[in-house]
Amino acid sequence: MRRSPGRAERLRRVRPAPAVAHRAVRVTAAACAGFYTFRYGLDRPASATYALFAAIALGVLARVEGSARTRARTILWTLPAAWALVCLGTVLAVHSWAAALGMVGVGFAVSYGSVGGPRMVGLANGLQLLYILPCFPPYSPEALPQRLLGVTAGLLLLAAAELLLWPEPAPPDYRGRLSRAAHALAELADLAADACAGRAAAPGAVTSAADRARARLDELRFSRVPVMERPAGAGAVDRALTHCAAALRYTGPQVLRILRLARPYPGAAQLTAVTAQALRAAAAGLPRAGPVPDTGVLDRELAAFDTARAFDTARAFDTTRAADTAPPERSGRLRPALGTAALDSAEGARFVVRAVRVGRHAALPPDETPADQRPGPFWYAYDPAPLLWWRRFRANLTPRSVAFRNALRTAGALGAARLLAGGLDLSHGFWVLLATLTLMRTSAADTRTTLRPALVGTALGAAATAAVLLAVGEHPLVYALALPPVMLIAFTAGPALGPAWGQGLFTLVVALVFTQLAPASWRLAEARVVNVAAGAAIGLLAGLCAWPRGGAQDLRRRTAGLLEESADAVRETVAVLTGTGRPGGALRRARNSTLLTEAMYAQYRCERHDPAGDGPNWQAAVLAGQHAVRGAEPLLARIPPGTAAPHRGGARVLLRHADEVAAAFRRQAAALRAREPAGAAHPAVARARAALVAELDGPPPAPGTDGRVPLHAVDVAVWLAGLLDDLQQIHEPG
Repeated sequence: MRRSPGRAERLRRVRPAPAVAHRAVRVTAAACAGFYTFRYGLDRPASATYALFAAIALGVLARVEGSARTRARTILWTLPAAWALVCLGTVLAVHSWAAALGMVGVGFAVSYGSVGGPRMVGLANGLQLLYILPCFPPYSPEALPQRLLGVTAGLLLLAAAELLLWPEPAPPDYRGRLSRAAHALAELADLAADACAGRAAAPGAVTSAADRARARLDELRFSRVPVMERPAGAGAVDRALTHCAAALRYTGPQVLRILRLARPYPGAAQLTAVTAQALRAAAAGLPRAGPVPDTGVLDRELAAFDTARAFDTARAFDTTRAADTAPPERSGRLRPALGTAALDSAEGARFVVRAVRVGRHAALPPDETPADQRPGPFWYAYDPAPLLWWRRFRANLTPRSVAFRNALRTAGALGAARLLAGGLDLSHGFWVLLATLTLMRTSAADTRTTLRPALVGTALGAAATAAVLLAVGEHPLVYALALPPVMLIAFTAGPALGPAWGQGLFTLVVALVFTQLAPASWRLAEARVVNVAAGAAIGLLAGLCAWPRGGAQDLRRRTAGLLEESADAVRETVAVLTGTGRPGGALRRARNSTLLTEAMYAQYRCERHDPAGDGPNWQAAVLAGQHAVRGAEPLLARIPPGTAAPHRGGARVLLRHADEVAAAFRRQAAALRAREPAGAAHPAVARARAALVAELDGPPPAPGTDGRVPLHAVDVAVWLAGLLDDLQQIHEPG
């Protein structure tokens, strides 16, 4: 039997990180400096209260990440929003119904602002508090200047503390992760080029490089990246970094496919070597101070390889040429799949380089996306930032959007809490809203799980508060001396020990604050317990009434919809490439569905769920939809419509394979909707993949009646085979 961990081990596990302790010192210093200056130095209790809670709002409730200068700059940028919220709350406090309506509007607007990226997500709770605090009685618009003075002082002191007290270096950003992944893929591509050139790698070198590349690519998953580091904003830079990550994840399997198919093929060796150089240039260009990469060499090599590949395949069918003059790579059966894998990896590297250029605000080549073919994959590089933000906000105004639903849930819960606090005339009613805001989660299960420790911690903290108030009585100096150490302990131990400790210690903190503003008895602790219980109950009811199962409820439905729309995109793409159909918007719909599904999956990763459940590998399911879109885009850009198959027979074969792949996507979607447990992949998927692989491993396709060899048909077939591989991975453990 496994031994239970001792006390030392348990303490080691809950020991707060240095960053947490440093942040607690900064917040405590800023809050206490502002509070004591206004309360005892200038005798302005209103300003003292707002200075303290402004520092707590942005320092504790909000999540402001980055370097010290970045955090200070973010805090200063919030000053106009803080002034507006304090003014609005002060004016609407005239009536409970007006304050509640304002709370609904502010709650929705601030929460919905999270679609703008992780910085808005981190600031949301702190900004909510800056409206909650002034929207309660007493209604005193004449105190507005003092309130604004306090908020301004609190935020300025917090920004100064970020710069002066233990300024921390900038944490590793997403650009660094991308750079390491691109460099690892470049090393793997070098080995693939050597293999195609007939140079054997050292034993274990390929396995080691492949494992390193997989690990680096795995670091790009949003589920492995802290929320504040994710490039999820609406601007062109964040979109380009996200595209860069998707292109790297697409390129990795192509390089591994080259290694699996490797045989002497000088053309593929040369193209793969240039691919490695492009990936290495992208890795160097991802840091903001690095050189901006270019695709000129890769573009020329791609064009030359595509021409040479068609010529080589045509010569393979030339029966008049002596057999003994055939070069090694053309002897026997030529494997077009190797050339296709080299071409796909190079296309992926070119996409990576162009995404890096957009992320560095560098111009794309004039012929990147002709005006008559926009929008292309980099459509956002041509639009101004305000338009990009507007499109992001407009696209999420739908009940299918996680951000929209969370905003509605938050607005409804906070509005109800404000009505309840005003209707019952609760003392210190803003605690009700604060409890609702901090304890409500995106699912009822998560809220219920957080509820009990929070209530237990609040009750214990209230008991300790009552004991302190009874023992000390009306001696403000004692409370003034006790506030800094208690606040420091609360903000340090709370994040490390959980919500029970956090709520209990914060109860003691607010008691020490309010006893310095006005005489208080032990009933202050009673009011705190009642208000927190009321706020928690409202948060729980909101979770039960509005999408109670959170992201887990709709992830299955949304992923099934993504697979169905991907099936339509696959069928339409092949029809366009073979000249048997016209674009109908299926690819655009699949691309939009991918964005919504990624957002829902990100929320699902933040919720509690049973890891031993019978659900499929959700990450693989989302990647299957991503690869359907990311693979179709370069094919449509490289292959002119109607040229994938130069004769009707080849077009019929490709369409049949596309129908089989689309049917496999739809079967998987139906299985998700029916909640079938994850198990072996559908036999039809295995049969379809076997048929595709048999054709790819067989002789080269015969030329058409016009003498053209349908190498583009091989490109499409390789893409379809890869999609079937993605579907099979859905049934593997996540």
